Amino acid sequence: MEANYIVVRFGELTTKGKNRKLFTQKLLKNTKEILFEFPQLQYQLQYDRLYIYLNGANHLLVNEKLKTVFGIHSFSNAYKFEKDLDVVKDAIAKMINEDTKTTFKINTKRSDKTFPKKSQDINREIAGHVFHHVDRQLKVDVHHPEMLVTVEIRHDAIYVMTNVIKGAGGYPVGIGGKALLMLSGGIDSPVAGYLTLKRGVDIECVHFAAPPYTNEFAREKVFDLVDKLRHYTHGQITVHVVNFTKLQLAVYDHCDESYAMTVMRRMMYRIGEKLAIKNHCLALVNGESIGQVASQTLDSMNVINQVISIPVLRPVLPVACLDKLEIIDIAQKIDTYDVSIRPHEDCCTIFTPKAPATKPKSYKAEAFEATFDYETYVNECVENVETIVVDANYKNDEEIF
Repeated sequence: MEANYIVVRFGELTTKGKNRKLFTQKLLKNTKEILFEFPQLQYQLQYDRLYIYLNGANHLLVNEKLKTVFGIHSFSNAYKFEKDLDVVKDAIAKMINEDTKTTFKINTKRSDKTFPKKSQDINREIAGHVFHHVDRQLKVDVHHPEMLVTVEIRHDAIYVMTNVIKGAGGYPVGIGGKALLMLSGGIDSPVAGYLTLKRGVDIECVHFAAPPYTNEFAREKVFDLVDKLRHYTHGQITVHVVNFTKLQLAVYDHCDESYAMTVMRRMMYRIGEKLAIKNHCLALVNGESIGQVASQTLDSMNVINQVISIPVLRPVLPVACLDKLEIIDIAQKIDTYDVSIRPHEDCCTIFTPKAPATKPKSYKAEAFEATFDYETYVNECVENVETIVVDANYKNDEEIF
């Protein structure tokens, strides 16, 4: 059976007070953008739910898209019937017969108290009808059913909802402003981007390239990662590609090898801050995880952070405290892992020093920076940045590749 509409539940949004409407309106806007492929859909926003009327759209295809909308706690496929219990019983038996699950539960909610039968009586009557009209062996499981069928008896009609489908959770993307994600091409930074989006913060991305030391395959890898992330937002994400070669070589020419990574990261932060301010981003985001590499010790993070004034979000601070395997689990869930492990190096890996400082000092980093005019290099990187919008058609854009 094809569902008539979908019932969307808000979850965490229901805890909001006077600004609740801002969150629900933003969720409605984002949902419409992600479901743009289905122009026949109609939307009805109520206090604690969003009703999506399918008008012939395939509910299975809509379900898959809805799973990527942040701000949705759960949703259910729903069917609307006239207030005739015999019609409802036949329909539910048909739904269960078309499925393959072996345990079920009927849960009736009777908001129309004038309906002649009580909820428990309706549950038993529908379950008995199902047992007599379904071809395979079934049993009722009231605690952990494989298939939960909810029957809501309202004043206008009877509504039947099948299994509750888990949503993406979090907050609607964009409700928390916008941040600039430092996207390297590794495993951690796409996960950081995903978790940032989940908390309602929209993102743009900055990638540091070092041609000819990094090649076109590394560039394509980054855009493919952004393509995975864009499905959780408005369908497109802006990427700023910085040509970092001249500045990176200058750093290695003027710094002791042990401090080259620290100074290089400080330069990245300076460029990131300028691009963030220029593009109305309120923070930087990265996938740093405590202790993974020399630049991610607390001493290193402290020295690197000192060169900028805007916040640095590390959603991996949940992630910063996650094991690498836990980060990989999230990467596999959002389908970025296989892209991240492609064997193409980024600008950080090709110039990795043999013995980087794990407890750098600010005064030493500043002393090395004072030996060359790094500000000119930084400004040149910002002025010559290449800005690209990754959307559904980015593979066909000859200017990108």
